[in-house]
Amino acid sequence: MPSVQRFDQLKVGESQATTLSTPLGTVAGFLTCAASDRYLFSLKRSDFGLAATFLRDLSDGYIAFDADLPRRIPGPIVIAESPEAPITQASGLAVAEEKPYFIGKKAGSATALPEFAWQEKESNVLLHTPLYETHKALGAKLVPFAGWEMPVWYTSVVEEHNATRTAAGLFDVAHMGVFQAEGPMAALFLDSVCGNDIGSLAVGESCYTHFLDPDANVIDDTLVYRRSTEQYLVVVNASNDAKDWAWLNSVREGKVLIDRQSPHAQAFARQTKLRNLRDPKEGADRRVDIALQGPKSRDILLALGCDTATSRKIKALKRTELCEAKAGDFDLVVSRTGYTGEKMAFELFVHPDKAAALWEALMKAGTPLGLKPCGLGARDSLRTEAGLPLYGHEMGGEKNLGVAEAGFGSYVKVYKPWFIGRAAYLQREAQRESIVVRFRFGEKAVRMAHNSDPVLDGKGRVIGFVTSCAIDKEGYLTGQASIENKYAAEGTPIFIYQGAASSKNSAKALAELSEGDRVTLPAAAIVLSRFPKL
Repeated sequence: MPSVQRFDQLKVGESQATTLSTPLGTVAGFLTCAASDRYLFSLKRSDFGLAATFLRDLSDGYIAFDADLPRRIPGPIVIAESPEAPITQASGLAVAEEKPYFIGKKAGSATALPEFAWQEKESNVLLHTPLYETHKALGAKLVPFAGWEMPVWYTSVVEEHNATRTAAGLFDVAHMGVFQAEGPMAALFLDSVCGNDIGSLAVGESCYTHFLDPDANVIDDTLVYRRSTEQYLVVVNASNDAKDWAWLNSVREGKVLIDRQSPHAQAFARQTKLRNLRDPKEGADRRVDIALQGPKSRDILLALGCDTATSRKIKALKRTELCEAKAGDFDLVVSRTGYTGEKMAFELFVHPDKAAALWEALMKAGTPLGLKPCGLGARDSLRTEAGLPLYGHEMGGEKNLGVAEAGFGSYVKVYKPWFIGRAAYLQREAQRESIVVRFRFGEKAVRMAHNSDPVLDGKGRVIGFVTSCAIDKEGYLTGQASIENKYAAEGTPIFIYQGAASSKNSAKALAELSEGDRVTLPAAAIVLSRFPKL
């Protein structure tokens, strides 16, 4: 059999036989990679009008081309007649069945790829970030977390929470995974593995997104940052770092099942280079993350010392935007993002050898302004108050909550023609009966709610379960819970049975209760807006 190439595998100057499926028939021709961002489609002169009109209408989003109506082709793309000599022949088959999607694709008969399987490796050795000695010197309470020894608090969760809301908090998040996807088609590869629209990001923009498996189960949630034309940072949860790295590389190498409808399919742009920027072999390009969050965070960052152009660049950043900057003695990727919900907040990507010095410089500049070092406790309470998800609680985990169940369905762009898990996501969304909401207890003197505690309606019927709970800036317990859709409206009263799993109610039937016995009663709460106005 002759070899089969795909457009995303062509090198500059290479050609491949191809076809274009239109409502008025199939157009045969040859595709040539003229440059990394330019392709020539050689075809018969008599087919030119049909092909050009169809491609332009697809690019402009004017026409439906599939029974799945949300689909649209990325664009707009310039479609113009080329003065270059057409290609009249090329080796290879005209149809590459292993492509995961193309207009007119039919089910293939090739051998199915194996399922992705991941077994977490057990280890009794805790990892340390470059700031470990700094945390010990500050007297932090250190605890195991996702295989790392991390500070849970320095003074108290409440004090650190409030400092972040009123001034600024400094967080060690160097345990998070930091990958980089590189190459002229890096966006196309990331669009294969992410639900959000990576191709729409301009240089200096970022977005929140998810890795889904073929059944739309959440492998992880992540942030993708476009550093340059061909460089994308991908930041993942510490608990999923090794799994995510294995998944992305397995997809890139074409080793695992990515589509149940085409079980032999391989993702787009598999030649994309993946790098783990925490790996020592990456040398000067290594990066770890330190989070500076809160209303005074920009003032503190600029206090490190910047030239006028850099100061102007950092001040101009809008939420989710990023830039490369030199602040003080530190070469940074500065992103106006974070996990606290604060409008003014930054994540600073620095070489790990410079992380401790950056931390000390920020503390020196920020302490007079109210900056406090913050641990995992405040990080969790801040993100819970802000309605932000934690993998294993609001999505994934034992309950296997999906993206839409977590309340983040708008971050899955189903207009993309294809990405891993798209078909299953649409099917799952059509059947979804619950969603995660924020809630707040009506009184301060109530017990903490925990993951999986039942949520009841006013008649005592179980309508869902708690996913997270923490104290908020006003001293109330605020949390998130997965509940039936009809109870999700803001202002709906609910009741939460805190500690139901350890309750002694079940030890004795209600009819057997005697005077002096104690029973646990559910506490009243109310559904809040999905995200607060912090």
